[in-house]
Formats: sequence, structure tokens, C-alpha cells
Amino acid sequence: MKIKPLSDRVVIKPAPAEEKVQGGIIIPDSAKEKPQKGEVVAVGPGKSGDSGSVMPLSVKVGDTVLYGKYSGTEITIDNEEYLIVRESDILAII
Repeated sequence: MKIKPLSDRVVIKPAPAEEKVQGGIIIPDSAKEKPQKGEVVAVGPGKSGDSGSVMPLSVKVGDTVLYGKYSGTEITIDNEEYLIVRESDILAII
């Protein structure tokens, strides 16, 4: 990975958006919802506490996570879409 997040930030590769709904209807690109699930590809060292100690993150590379719908910053590296979020924006590990 060419990007190393700082502090309590996490880099996520979003899962691809669903192409069909349950009834089999194909959804055009303009109407697809943003995915809220993805794989962690890089994590920062952790957040510094008041005493100067670093508190490690609870997620690790390879975890599949759920995150807030409008959270984070979208970036593109080598034609791949990624999302940088704070650990607090991650809702769950699946």
C-alpha cells in the first residue's frame, strides 16, 4: 500500500455497489447507493492519549467493516477507490 494513515485513521477499500435488487432489476450507475461495507487495507498507529501513550486501534488489515454512509474522505490511487475514515466512524467488524 502506498498510503500510510496517521493517528486513528483507517484506509478502507469499499465493496462494489450492488448491481441488482432482490427482484432482479438491474440498477443504473447513477442510482446505485454508496456501499457501507469494505475491507481494511491500512491502519494508523493509534490515537495519542493525554499522557502521551498511544492507544492501538481495534481494527486490523484484512477486517471487513461497516462504516457510516457519508463518513470519510474518498481518494483514488492507481485507479482504485479508497476511503479514509477515523476509527470512530467504523460501526462494526463483520
